[in-house]
Amino acid sequence: MNIYTKNGDRGTTDLIRSHNVSKSDDRINLVGTIDELTSNIGLCKSMITDPDTIRFLEKIQATLITVMAGVADPFNHEYKINDDKTALLEEEIDRLEALFDRPKKFILPGGCRLSAQIDVARTVARRAERALASVSVKFGADSGSKKYMNRLADYLYVLARYTDAKEAGEKREAPAEPPKTMDRTEALPAPAPGTEAVVQEVLKRMGVQSRITLDTAKKLIEGIEQEALRQGKKAVIAVCSPDGNPVAVHVMDGAFLVSFDVAIKKAYTSVAVKMTTMELSKLAQPGGTFYGLDKMDNGKIVIFGGGVPLTAGDTIIGGLGVSGGTGEEDHYLADYGRKLLPTLL
Repeated sequence: MNIYTKNGDRGTTDLIRSHNVSKSDDRINLVGTIDELTSNIGLCKSMITDPDTIRFLEKIQATLITVMAGVADPFNHEYKINDDKTALLEEEIDRLEALFDRPKKFILPGGCRLSAQIDVARTVARRAERALASVSVKFGADSGSKKYMNRLADYLYVLARYTDAKEAGEKREAPAEPPKTMDRTEALPAPAPGTEAVVQEVLKRMGVQSRITLDTAKKLIEGIEQEALRQGKKAVIAVCSPDGNPVAVHVMDGAFLVSFDVAIKKAYTSVAVKMTTMELSKLAQPGGTFYGLDKMDNGKIVIFGGGVPLTAGDTIIGGLGVSGGTGEEDHYLADYGRKLLPTLL
């Protein structure tokens, strides 16, 4: 697939619920500004050596992708920013300020190269915050996102000043035990993948694959088929998108007819419950958390091995279902495919 689609050659693009939106639209400007911000944070990240700070900045980038998705689809509650993410920024601000004496006067950026770059990211964050406020007036905006963007600029300011202090040798040692509420490595939820042009383009530019492509699915199926042949198995291999719709289904010679539907259901189940069907089978036993789940969703849920969610980082980009042998044999092939996937992305 070419990187160019020519869809925007006339100066328009699409949002989730709006089509042929001018690229001069405030919402498109906002998405572009946040994209610029994530790129600047990426540049800062490449210059930082502290692994905790790098991980924290990566979580910020992931949250910004969710903010962009919320601009494209403001009615989707999965794209709302909760106060916990803002609280994490506040905790990190407080932690950094305890490590140095922050100047209480106007600062000229440029104490060192890294702090200057962080200040550039801060000013872009403020511009994105203003753009979000403009969108809020005209179209409405998530209140949690506005709060987060405001606090993000504060965090980047303090990080820049801390970097200057560290460069000048004015940093104090951290307390022996940080506050228990400070869990900077706690994973933030990965943003739910978008389905339309703006979100997909943003994710693509960020290097985040939000859903498995047909090309990748075909390569994955080919790899699994080779392993099945090596094992002497005949199976049906199905790959679905994150929303459960089939992307590709392959029937090996000699596979059971019934395996076609079962493989598709296994792939669907893995994304519906966000776990392998082997794991689900244990939880669906009498007395288990998911007992009776296979009787729901019009029979599309199955509770025997062979289905696994496919992920890129922390994001589920699709589901894989294998059917043709026992639950354990099918699970082996599906798990083989899951481990093979990163080499194909």
